[in-house]
Amino acid sequence: MELLVAVIKHAVIIFLMVLQLCMLVRAFMSWFVSDENRLMDFLYTVTEPFIVPIRALLDKLGWFSGLPIDISFMVAYLLISLVTLLLS
Repeated sequence: MELLVAVIKHAVIIFLMVLQLCMLVRAFMSWFVSDENRLMDFLYTVTEPFIVPIRALLDKLGWFSGLPIDISFMVAYLLISLVTLLLS
């Protein structure tokens, strides 16, 4: 049973690390790639389900409204980092 828990824990940590990598690649590509491509579509498909709920919450609370940068992206990244740290 301990082995199963350890395997699941490591799989979740690896998934979260890959998700963070996808978020970083998405952020850098948004600065340099102006046209739509398949990689950008994939990155949006993978990362957006984790960012949208935080964006909706921040919009509902009215926090950070009017800023030119997407704070919800950074909050999602930090939350994923925190969960990864807690699991490690």
